[in-house]
Amino acid sequence: MGEEQDFTHGSIDRAIVLLSIPMILEMMMESLFAVVDIFFVSKLGADAVTAVGETEAVLTLIYSIAIGLSAAATAMVSRRVGEGNRDAAARAGAQTIVVAIILSTILAIPGYFFAEDILRLMSDAPEVISTGAGFTRLMFSFNLPILLLWMLNGIFRGAGDAVTAMRALWIANGVNIVLCPLFIFGYGPFPELGVLGSAVATSIGRSAGVLYQLWHLFKVGRIIKLRFSMLKPDLEIMLRLLKLSAGSTGQYIIASAGWIFLIGILGHISTEVTAGYTLAIRVMLFTLLPSWGMANAAATLVGQNLGAGNPERAERSAWRAGFFNMVFLGSIGVLYLIGGTWIMQLFTDDPGRVAAGALALRIMACGYIFYGYGMVIAQSINGAGDTLTPSLLNFIFFWILEMPLAYFLAITLGWAETGVYWSVVIAESGLAIAAMWVFKRGKWKTTVV
Repeated sequence: MGEEQDFTHGSIDRAIVLLSIPMILEMMMESLFAVVDIFFVSKLGADAVTAVGETEAVLTLIYSIAIGLSAAATAMVSRRVGEGNRDAAARAGAQTIVVAIILSTILAIPGYFFAEDILRLMSDAPEVISTGAGFTRLMFSFNLPILLLWMLNGIFRGAGDAVTAMRALWIANGVNIVLCPLFIFGYGPFPELGVLGSAVATSIGRSAGVLYQLWHLFKVGRIIKLRFSMLKPDLEIMLRLLKLSAGSTGQYIIASAGWIFLIGILGHISTEVTAGYTLAIRVMLFTLLPSWGMANAAATLVGQNLGAGNPERAERSAWRAGFFNMVFLGSIGVLYLIGGTWIMQLFTDDPGRVAAGALALRIMACGYIFYGYGMVIAQSINGAGDTLTPSLLNFIFFWILEMPLAYFLAITLGWAETGVYWSVVIAESGLAIAAMWVFKRGKWKTTVV
């Protein structure tokens, strides 16, 4: 119902449930963007799906910045709320908005002018470039709603107001679901825009969610309330946010660059394989992003309990959330192993795309138990304000291990897409084990935010 709760006392399991349920629903709504868009775009053919997949691969760089700054906002706001200083929490949130506007402008300009070149880096097919250029240009140019939707929800999560974050995504997705088929296929008075229609619908939907967030932050202010005077740039807070976000953004940029590399390998294998993998990734996001909800709940609990001077409770919260997430993702992994083909047939009837996507689901499901613990523990370290350690782990396991291994298995040994998928399983599982070892050592408990 959205009532304010104190997560620094009482049952840890209850705190995890009260935070994680709305956060899981929030993340499900975020992943629903991808599933809805690809469901309708897949009706336009393999070139359209490939264009969207390759654009999204590069857009993950923007998502990385948004998620990184969101993690920094969560860490700062949760620590201040745990300390009882809500005015300082609100000032940190306001400076997050200022940073988002500046970064959005920097990213939009090259995205508008070099849309075709971005696609050309990812694909040799002229059809893919011509089909997806408009989609790519709009998504890059109008990136502010992407940044704000993530970053403002980071403020709500840090404050423990997970319900408002969830409702923002409900609104955004509701608008997107309604508008997507209208703009793609041109029903009624709406123009038939094809792939570009997906970008138009998504942008409008995200903007609606952002307006709801801003209304809650500036007008409602249930836990923390922002004032327009707080939007005056404060270099001290901005630098602190950027310092915190440098590590968390680095984590996702490293991971995203690795994903772009993998998409590049698949793009040179075949369009069918790339399209099948794109569909499979959208399905996986629908299950992995809810798990990020559990991970974000753990990050909030860690930050608030450290702020309240209770590091032992912070540690117990992270391990319990990791256990719950491991059980959940283990169950999803079994579903992929058994029903991978059936799941892919929900999105396409093309035999090549079904086979490629089902293979990706089955192989990558083999690491889901490790992912369950790893993503929660890594996010808990972020929630404590130690964003550099997870960045180093990502660098080791994605760039030093995953990328060379993918090339070796796929190209050198000739395993093609199978080699790419197994490299992901090996790297992600190793990363999870390493994160748990680092967390157990406990140095994160002394991080200053």
